[in-house]
Amino acid sequence: MTILDKIVKDKHEEVALRKGLIPVSQLEQSVLFERETISLANNLRHSNSGIIAEHKRRSPSKSVINQSLNVQDVAKGYEDAGVCGMSVLTDGKYFGGSLDDLLLARASCNLPLLRKEFIINEYQLLEAKAYGADVILLIAAILTREEIKQFSEFAKSLNLDVLLEVHNEEELHKSVMPSLDMLGVNNRNLKTFDVSLKTSKTLSELIPNDFVKVSESGISNIEAIKELKPYGYQGFLIGENFMKTDNAGKSAKQFIKSLL
Repeated sequence: MTILDKIVKDKHEEVALRKGLIPVSQLEQSVLFERETISLANNLRHSNSGIIAEHKRRSPSKSVINQSLNVQDVAKGYEDAGVCGMSVLTDGKYFGGSLDDLLLARASCNLPLLRKEFIINEYQLLEAKAYGADVILLIAAILTREEIKQFSEFAKSLNLDVLLEVHNEEELHKSVMPSLDMLGVNNRNLKTFDVSLKTSKTLSELIPNDFVKVSESGISNIEAIKELKPYGYQGFLIGENFMKTDNAGKSAKQFIKSLL
């Protein structure tokens, strides 16, 4: 059983539990449910940096990254740094995140917020909307083509942007459909956890130009971004690089300054 299988198995149990605690009607009555969302895809199309900065306390591959930064400071810092959007990990067991992190980030900035989560049920999209997200992530490795279609179309009906993440050619071929806004290529091999920018380069030619191309994982310096831009990438998801410092916003600001 891979770590991803384990996460998904736990996620099914977690979502079933949450559905029992908070009914859909309650999510739909949330103050944020009627909020007008901000499009991350549009921001990336019109940005020079393309940086999506992440709030992440820990991960299965790196264990603890940073437990001491509070979400409000990170969100304000990222906004001040001029990032295009913020990714907020909401998985508790493996990443130390929560939906409350999303809520706090929403209250602290006007950036488009991506709910970074292992989505396996429509209920999680309603949660995302109720807690202030603008964008959801769908991971091709854990979903069938039918599920990708169902979840992405449902997300669009909630005015949420959809970022679909792939790791290889096979996942990409099963995933391309009109209800996606962005296609993200994860440079991390899920079986070995090795990271290679070659993955983004190879897959770039297979991604139709109607989608905003996003490269994820292993982007820790401006050289990596300069290397990927000629391949049509407009978005770059950066997690650990900013979070492992004492001041994530400040390090994002310096990074963007040296990039532009």
